[in-house]
Amino acid sequence: MATIYEVAALAGVSPATVSRVFNGMNVSAEKSKLVRKAADELKFTPNRTARTLRKRNSEVLALVIPDIENPFFTSLARGVEDVAHAAGYSVVLCNSDGDREKEAKYLDIAVSEDMGGVIIAAADEHSNVDSLLARGRPVVAVDRSPHGVEVDAVTVDNRAGGRAATQALFDQGYRRVACITGPADVETAILRADGWRSATTAAKVAYRPEDYLLNADFRVDGGRDAMRALLSMPEPPDAVFVANNLMSVGALQVLIERRQMPPAVGMASFGDLPFAALAPAGITVVHLPARHLGVTAATMLLERIRGDKQPARTVVLRNTLTAPTAAETNKPETEAAIG
Repeated sequence: MATIYEVAALAGVSPATVSRVFNGMNVSAEKSKLVRKAADELKFTPNRTARTLRKRNSEVLALVIPDIENPFFTSLARGVEDVAHAAGYSVVLCNSDGDREKEAKYLDIAVSEDMGGVIIAAADEHSNVDSLLARGRPVVAVDRSPHGVEVDAVTVDNRAGGRAATQALFDQGYRRVACITGPADVETAILRADGWRSATTAAKVAYRPEDYLLNADFRVDGGRDAMRALLSMPEPPDAVFVANNLMSVGALQVLIERRQMPPAVGMASFGDLPFAALAPAGITVVHLPARHLGVTAATMLLERIRGDKQPARTVVLRNTLTAPTAAETNKPETEAAIG
């Protein structure tokens, strides 16, 4: 088995530089590339167990997300993995299903296995990361944050996105705009509904907005059930803002079944619909920088692992919105940054 000294000799660097590369410390991109190339040629495998004991944390990161089947979180995970891999870290993907007890078990494993840090899209506002923080393990919240803890966070501007999407529906001529949002104890659901409420209030509608606000479960079935409930109202909405991509799929399925697909009933989706090529063109979409959320969160986590001690930071990434063309809604096409 090759030694660290043989890798250093082949790469033309010092053994200390080799150690820094495999310990995730700051090394120039050129030297890191030389070291990793030499290690590959020599089939060098670092002694991970020994290094973990010395550093008191491993080169494994945990990514805890609520729904692995949602393409938004898949893209986010890809961003995390790309950054982690480039720095010599591995990523363990944990799917909580939005279940706080299941999430807690994964966090307990992260503590017991001495993982280097955790990136978490919290199951709800009561998610608890205290055990990690007590052990000095860095935590970065992504997309949504646990309530009442000071940790780094990377989000999108949920309130601005909800407001812009709802306003786009009013601009297209719709007058009774409903909202299907997520669980009432999930930050993103609350903020996106707040954006819808703000636009509805500004439009000075003649109806009571809260009668047209439904909570669902951020999944396809939830979107279907909520859309059916809205259409069964004595005065059904003529448009709906749906607060995530999977619920939008469910809502759209119902509209297609009832032969009321957009633009007959207007629709705005917070997030790109999966298989968007199959979706009607008359849908307003808030596009989310999912992969960049993952890249930013992983970068922040690695900074903490390497010793960054500055106060907790929150990075808010901008969304963009695309509305239907004039031919689809008799209104001008709009595309703009949000936030």
